[in-house]
Amino acid sequence: MNPAFSVIFLTTLIGTGQGLFIAVVFGQPYSGSGTSNYGLVATILAFAFLAAGLFASFFHLGRPERAWRAVTEWRTSWLSREVIALPIAMILVLIYALLQWIPGLVDGKGMNIIGLAGVFVMLALFFCTGMIYACVKFLQEWATPWTIINYTVLGTASGFVLATALSAALDVARLGEFKGLAIAFTLIGLITRLFSFQRNNRIKYRSSIQTAVGIKHRKITQRSMGHTGGSFNTRAFFHHCSHKLISNLRLVVIVIVFVIPVAMLILYGYLPREEILWAAFIVQYIGLLAERWLFFAQANHPQNLYYQTVG
Repeated sequence: MNPAFSVIFLTTLIGTGQGLFIAVVFGQPYSGSGTSNYGLVATILAFAFLAAGLFASFFHLGRPERAWRAVTEWRTSWLSREVIALPIAMILVLIYALLQWIPGLVDGKGMNIIGLAGVFVMLALFFCTGMIYACVKFLQEWATPWTIINYTVLGTASGFVLATALSAALDVARLGEFKGLAIAFTLIGLITRLFSFQRNNRIKYRSSIQTAVGIKHRKITQRSMGHTGGSFNTRAFFHHCSHKLISNLRLVVIVIVFVIPVAMLILYGYLPREEILWAAFIVQYIGLLAERWLFFAQANHPQNLYYQTVG
């Protein structure tokens, strides 16, 4: 597939926002410790990431003024369910921020209920986003539970890395636990992504050049892409990059998304400088942009058997 950058930014931005909010709720008992209100600042930042992701999604729409119609297919469409879940998540984040901004509106139990409701919606949003792609059966690279798992784990990992950097900046007592969980989720993400890479390498495709052109002869050689010039099919469904680039990008993703951030988080234990944690988040997020591009680019649409393969 030829990835749309608006979708890449949408999925990575909201993933970070979801992960950060989960971290906020996890650290709420200690959010008031230190020199400033960590919970309020982190919740507002989580909302900003969700809003930025929502804004990025509008660049992927052919008719943005009709975006509201996406919710009408919620019974059958995972995209519609995502469109519904994202605003609900943003509303709960705003409510959670308001309750921290104006103490005393609810007691601790009420805060916990709102926080846990928000975490549940964030997890549901991860599931909806992953299922948008996992339910596309003819794109075999996507049609796997690893798609949902990777969206969830990688988003959570980036959120906890950001939470760690923010907790260092705001002097929060739970910094060590945030850092430990950031390392844990990042390493889990490395394992799940490696499994998905391995699984995709072993795919036995159900489609072939014979099924693409409807001829059952054993030896078929394609000499053209079906057009004398470019078309929507040749632009939208293939990334036009070499297999070598895709293979090398896998290694780059492993290093930038997983190895370097974990190394920097560990380094902070020996060299406690706040800049190291912010650098870890920035490096990981840049890597996630590459990882998400790779996720889309690796999907081999069956139509490419006819429009892209040239003998």
